[in-house]
Amino acid sequence: MIGIQYGLTSLIFLFFGFCLVMLMRWQLAYPEQPIPFIGSWFGESNAPGGIMLPEFYNQLGAMHGTIMVFLGIVPLAVGAFANYLVPLQVGAPDMAFPKLNMASYWVYFLGGIVMLSSFFLPGGAASSGWTSYAPLAVVASVGQTYWLFGMFLLITSSLLGAVNIIVTIIQLRAPGLTYFRLPFLVWAQLITSFLLLLAFPALEAAAVMQIMDRLAGTSFFMPSGLVVSGEVLKYTGGGSPVLWQHLFWFLAHPEVYVLILPAMGVVTEIIANNTRKPIWGYRGLVYASLFLGFMSFAVWAHHMFMTGMGTTISTFFQTTTMIISVPSIVIITTLFITLWGGSIRFNTPMLFALAFLPMFGIGGLTGLPLGLNATDIALHDTYYVIGHFHYVVAPGTIFALFAGIYFWFPKFTGRKMNEKLGKIHFVGSFICMNGIFFPMFLVGLAGVSRRLWDGGEQYAHAQGVFRYNETMSIFSWVLALFQLIFIFNLFYSMWKGKKSEENPWQSTTLEWATPTPPPHGNFEVTPTVYRGPYEYSVPGHPTDYLPQNQKV
Repeated sequence: MIGIQYGLTSLIFLFFGFCLVMLMRWQLAYPEQPIPFIGSWFGESNAPGGIMLPEFYNQLGAMHGTIMVFLGIVPLAVGAFANYLVPLQVGAPDMAFPKLNMASYWVYFLGGIVMLSSFFLPGGAASSGWTSYAPLAVVASVGQTYWLFGMFLLITSSLLGAVNIIVTIIQLRAPGLTYFRLPFLVWAQLITSFLLLLAFPALEAAAVMQIMDRLAGTSFFMPSGLVVSGEVLKYTGGGSPVLWQHLFWFLAHPEVYVLILPAMGVVTEIIANNTRKPIWGYRGLVYASLFLGFMSFAVWAHHMFMTGMGTTISTFFQTTTMIISVPSIVIITTLFITLWGGSIRFNTPMLFALAFLPMFGIGGLTGLPLGLNATDIALHDTYYVIGHFHYVVAPGTIFALFAGIYFWFPKFTGRKMNEKLGKIHFVGSFICMNGIFFPMFLVGLAGVSRRLWDGGEQYAHAQGVFRYNETMSIFSWVLALFQLIFIFNLFYSMWKGKKSEENPWQSTTLEWATPTPPPHGNFEVTPTVYRGPYEYSVPGHPTDYLPQNQKV
């Protein structure tokens, strides 16, 4: 139940965050033109005459990034999928600490409400970007304070959930379920939980310090003698704005793998099932993921080359950034090789999973120039960075999460989603996402800043690529129409979808050994595990799948 609560809540937040960026895309495509139909909703302080002000644009940008990452994708990838599937896949009756699990959800929900309520405050919501860099964030409107308190609650929720997942996997595994018999999704959630547990406290501490700077007059991040609007601010402690960047990115780069590792776990399960083959190089896949998690703590400052950290330390972080690309390549290569020679079933979950591979590949390859000091100088804070990051998390992570929803929907509800509508959703989303994000590379290579509220209309160097803003905006609005198809399919199928068999995908892992949907306590009898998670097409076996709990 808690996994479903996380899932539905995070999908609502994702849709709201997407609505914010659709408003931004209107402003970028048609600068200083009234927002049609709904422009009057935002009031004279944000959009006089329906024309978006730069301050309101900044609020939308900051809240879009925050909502999509911290209220949408992470709770869906970890809160929903881990809470629902980890106990089932390890043969446990529930999470290790059910009450702690419930607390983590309600703290997450409260954090989201606190953040969103800031839109109704004087001065509006946080407007200092999703990174909330000091000193700008410290002198911003009261909405930034709500952002910080909301972030504190969201991090607390993540820490509670991470502890619960780790203990469940280590302590509640079924008899015979050794570590190298775990489905890769469980490995991915275990590594992700350690990343949350080790990285998130840095930002939680930083949030407290920024709250103190804003409300108590401390100077953790505020330098002495700072002049704002012609007045010298009364901060005399000699604080360091760069300290905030270190603390933020010490979280935020492991956060990238918090987003991507559960997605890789979902894709691995679906590819194994729909190729009817064991995963090629399963142990290598696990070792690469462990190394990826470890190295994610040694690359954060490649986001900070522009701070003038010096050539020696820049070289160190360039080197670690190149190294961390290796395990990602190992994981993707493993999945591509698994496809070779498989009897591939092109159902909706598989289509999303297959699309994840090249989309994540584009996101990863375009990140390499950003990890090198010399090329990052030109590309930093341009639309190139937006394109890179969104290829990782939109047609990357979000496609994987769509695949997971379609794949495990029968387990969640006992019914199937409509396959035809699912394929329409996939094709439309695939085309539109590439139509949105690929032109960003061209705009970024032209040097156009990501922070311009008019899309670069006033700058000579942006004139050759300005027309792409309208193209990207149209694709974003069409993308929204295809998400309406998904929303209809999701809710219609909950009540009217075709009833599912117990194991509709003929899968081998333990979640399909329970009734569908699972009863309280999950398993009627505690399962015993006899083999690994991907025993497909075993020679001599009468069917092309051999469940983990089936004794031969």
